[in-house]
Amino acid sequence: MSRPLYQLKAEFFKTLGHPARIRVLELLSEREHAVSEMLPEVGIEAANLSQQLAVLRRAGLVATRKEGSTVFYSLTSPQVAELLKVARTILTTVLSGQVELLADLREATRMVPARRGRRRAAGAG
Repeated sequence: MSRPLYQLKAEFFKTLGHPARIRVLELLSEREHAVSEMLPEVGIEAANLSQQLAVLRRAGLVATRKEGSTVFYSLTSPQVAELLKVARTILTTVLSGQVELLADLREATRMVPARRGRRRAAGAG
């Protein structure tokens, strides 16, 4: 029995749920990279980068090729780069909406006169 598509999608997005993996995919969206090139850009230890690359490889999002002792990584599909662009667009829209909301809240706060004095406790008399 096959798993429902929504479950497969959830697993796919779970694979994307680590900042280092997203950064790797962003780098690979530009061009193929050797592991040594990605290390300073991703900012994690080599062993951790290797683990994150293995997760992406198992998910089928990246492919490898070897040239001598150097391992190069690339995206398996240009649609991964497109997905990252769409995510950026969504985040930009959401965050700009939040900035506008914050500005509206600040403006509303300025317009409400400050309360003076304390409220009396219930039953105090």
